[in-house]
Amino acid sequence: MSAGLVVLGATGDLSARYVLPGLARIEALVDGGLRVVGVANDDLDDDGFRRLVHEKVARHAGGEPAAEVTALVDRVTWVRGDVTEPATLQRALGACEVGDADPLVLYLALPHVLFLPVVRALRDVDLPDGLRVVVEKPFGEDLAGAAELNAALGDLLPEEQIFRVDHFLAKQTVLNLLGLRFANRILEPLWSSTHVASVDIVFDETVDAQGRASYYDRSGALRDMVQNHLLQLLTYVAMEPPTTVAPADLAARKADVLRAVRPLDREGVARWTRRGRYTAGEVAGRHVDAYADAPGVDPARATETYAEVTLHVDTWRWSGVPFRLRTGKALAADRREIVVRFRDVPLRVFDGPAPVRNELRLQLDPDRMSLDLNVNGIDDPFRLETVTLDTELARQDPTPYGQLLLAVIDGDTRLSARAAEAEEGWRIVEPVLAAWADGAVPLEEYAAGSDGPRRR
Repeated sequence: MSAGLVVLGATGDLSARYVLPGLARIEALVDGGLRVVGVANDDLDDDGFRRLVHEKVARHAGGEPAAEVTALVDRVTWVRGDVTEPATLQRALGACEVGDADPLVLYLALPHVLFLPVVRALRDVDLPDGLRVVVEKPFGEDLAGAAELNAALGDLLPEEQIFRVDHFLAKQTVLNLLGLRFANRILEPLWSSTHVASVDIVFDETVDAQGRASYYDRSGALRDMVQNHLLQLLTYVAMEPPTTVAPADLAARKADVLRAVRPLDREGVARWTRRGRYTAGEVAGRHVDAYADAPGVDPARATETYAEVTLHVDTWRWSGVPFRLRTGKALAADRREIVVRFRDVPLRVFDGPAPVRNELRLQLDPDRMSLDLNVNGIDDPFRLETVTLDTELARQDPTPYGQLLLAVIDGDTRLSARAAEAEEGWRIVEPVLAAWADGAVPLEEYAAGSDGPRRR
């Protein structure tokens, strides 16, 4: 059995950096191999597209075996045309030569403003049975847009054939949250407000906006990272135990978490959120210009490159526990982790400094897990020291995008978001965006290479 993928926007940055390298990584794992059709309005033919695929995979796949790259390149074809025209989409689907029983995937590796026009154009296309449609983030620009896109997709295909993908959900550490919580008797009984003081979900980056500044200026950190990626991580941390790990059971528990997030009014936004924008500075010995001076940026938009939002999940399990979601660009260090901070012990029985809070850290890329514990000291056995139990998790193979693509080919929706999740994410962030636009929270500045806006 082979699999076919029609990649709309096949010459774009998303395709070059992630989709095509991901396909090369899984080529040998798909029985019968992959058939890939690239679609865009570039002046290419089959040979030109094959050269482009070889170049992009060689640059971004990180040493993929030559045989697998060659196998992928040999099976790609090109369709030139406007991806919002039904005739182009019909030709592209027809050019993907797979059997009637083989999976066929339409991958929208496009700017999000084209999602709805493409989906509407598909209404005038003779769609093959079982077609799977993949939509990248951001899913809409607001709640109304997400609901409109969901409705258009729902009129076209059943929910189990729609993949609103998020490669964060394919990361090893994120998946390990399920096993860590629901397969260990020792941990899940502590996983509640009775024992947990706070949770941080952090994705700090040293990388600046770079060549994405013109896109990023219409998005910002809250839309680009918090609304989808970090809220998805929140669902895994805070969900109730599912009956099984089947797609429908996991999706239901994730949606429950998002529905339980307390909405922020203007006063809550002022109290529980921060936003910032980097100025010129130095990151890892490299000079970084101010974000406002980057090509394609309109400083008057006041787009944030740093966003911090503290949310509360109003459930029996999590009442009173703050969940702090934070992300920023051009910061001093890459810090990508989930930190579960446990409460203090109820009574101090040792002299000297107070015991540190136990912290469980789940680091993303590289994947690590560590736990801080207090033990008796070596020099004085009745004074405390802290030790860290630390383990590096096995490196993922294939990479998250490879895992994601395999899941789509297999028809497994667990690495994507369902319609309700996409809309609930916008319900949570829209009041923040509106209050920020209205000046409820000042846009703070921080130097590139710093730790972000100064702590209050």
